[in-house]
Parts: sequence; C-alpha cells; structure tokens
Amino acid sequence: MSHRYCAARFPKARKFAAGVTADRARLIRQTSDKWLNGTTIRYWFFDKPRKWTAPNSQKNVVREAFRKWKALGIGLDFAEVKNRTEADVRIAFDQDDGSWSYIGTDVRTRRRDRRTMNFGWSLTGDPKEGMDTAIHEIGHTLGFPHEHQNPFAGIVWNEPAVYAALAAPPNKWSKSTTYHNIIEKIVPDTVQGSHWDPDSVMHYPFEAGLIKKPVKYRGGLTPAGDLSARDRLWALKFYPGISAGTLPPLALLQSVALALQPGQQANFSFHPAETREYEFRTFGASDTVMALDEMSASGARHIAEDDDSGVDRNAYIKAKLRAGRKYVLRVRLQYAHAAGQTAVMIW
Repeated sequence: MSHRYCAARFPKARKFAAGVTADRARLIRQTSDKWLNGTTIRYWFFDKPRKWTAPNSQKNVVREAFRKWKALGIGLDFAEVKNRTEADVRIAFDQDDGSWSYIGTDVRTRRRDRRTMNFGWSLTGDPKEGMDTAIHEIGHTLGFPHEHQNPFAGIVWNEPAVYAALAAPPNKWSKSTTYHNIIEKIVPDTVQGSHWDPDSVMHYPFEAGLIKKPVKYRGGLTPAGDLSARDRLWALKFYPGISAGTLPPLALLQSVALALQPGQQANFSFHPAETREYEFRTFGASDTVMALDEMSASGARHIAEDDDSGVDRNAYIKAKLRAGRKYVLRVRLQYAHAAGQTAVMIW
C-alpha cells in the first residue's frame, strides 16, 4: 500500500425519539451537518505545540484549497483569523497523526483548544497530492463524506485484502478505522444524490486487488484529482451563491411566513434602533436551524444558533444587539408538517 489516506472523524449517528417519523428523520439527516449558507467559516493554524505547527509553504497549500472551494461560487465564505478563540476550524500539522477532519458543523462541538483538522504528511512534496489532500479535508469540514462509501456505488470489497493493506505502512490503521473509513456504507439519507462519482475529490485512490466489483476497477481506481464536476454540482446545491442584493428586513413584533421547502433557507437583515436584548423565535410545527450573525467588513461573525430539529419545540435565540450595527438572521427549514406553516418573529 503506497497511498496515504484520510481518517475522517465521523459524528455519532443521530438518534430520534419514537414519535419522529422516518420521513421526518430522513429530511433532517440530509442537512444536519451542513453549514447555514452565508456563514463565514473562520480558520486558524496552531502556533504551538511545535509538532502541530508548519512553515508557511504548508499553510499556503491549505489557504489555496480554501480559495478553490470558494471559487466554485458557493455562498460560504472563509476567513483566516489570528486568535484561536475566534476560529471554527483549528488546523494542525502533526506528522504522527495522519490527515483527518471532523465533518461539517460537528467542528463547532469541539473544545476551542482541540484540533478539528490535521495534516499528517507534507503538502508540498507532491504538489498535486498535497492540494488534493487539503481540498479533501476541507470538503469534510463543509459536510461532505467519503465518496467511496456511497451506498449507490455498488462497490464490493475484497475485505481481507483491504484490511491487510491498510494495516501495513504508511497508514497502519486498526480494523475499526479501516471499516469506518472504507468498508462501511454511508446512511443513504446523507448521501449527495443517487449516483457514484469515482472522480470525486472525496474519493480515495485504490490499488489493484482491493475492489471486486465493479469489475472494471479490479485493476485499481485513481480519481482524476481536483474538484470533479459532481463535486461542484453538490457544493452549489447545498451552498448556492448569494447575490449582493439587499436582504428582506425583519421588523419588531411582525411575524414573517417562511415559504420554504425542506433544505431551503431564508435570510433576513435586522438593524436595531437601540442597544438591548432581543429575542428571535420560529413558530409552527416544523424543524428548523436558526442562526444570528453580526455583519462587518471582515464577514459574518457568528453570535448564536439553535436547532430544534427532531424535538417538540421551536428554535429560539436571545442576544444583546447594539444599535447601529447590522445583523443577519438565517433560517433553514429541515421539515414541516405542511407547507407554509412556519414563521419567524423578533421582539
């Protein structure tokens, strides 16, 4: 085995109460680890301990990989910050720990002193492999899983050969790590579309003898590298570009109906006339994720977020806002019992 692989940090499978229907659970899972579109994801490189640090030549590959994702035209923004406490994504270069990332918004559940992404080999020795590695790990941070674990791929593994190959250098994986990163199939509800993309940047290359079916890949499989056409398609599906136009405003004590389909998002602006605490709430029999950001020249700064999906309550945020500043409220509908029965209000 000559390939070095990413060992993604997968979140625990979400469990729902007995009263949550299968259809409701399916719709929630489809976007449960995706960021709200319009979010500015802030990243930071560790400056200590020494084994977690890297020269600028390594960091520049990661910076360029973030630019490549943004160049697709997605609605997310990325900003490098100098303070660890401001970062959503905390990046290290521990050469003894392999390359990996947590998946999607699961990074926000990690302690501020912990890594959420690591690069375990040089990103500059083989420039093509290094860039693909950085793009791949950022793809995980955006919520995209391993494509070779797509249940629609129809891959039949030569499992003894896979386990033996991954247990050997350079990966030296346990059987559990190999299972969770290669053999295990992703829950169909969380897969991007119904077609397999062997050229996805989220797909591992595989040497001969590891795949039994499809027969054409018995001699090995090597993705084309870089972001594939379907990578671009699905990135823009979940994070479509946002126009520079003015957002609809929220007015105090006036509810706004949300005419959304599951997975769709509405964004609103709010300009407080006085400095005080304000409360935001959704209404209706629905599942939503709601987030409040403060806008500035450096992008959107996350203030608060609430996710009411799968439980019998509505999303609620209470925050002190300052007069003269601009805020954006983002609401994504996960599920609704009936169309047009969800609203949002501020007071």
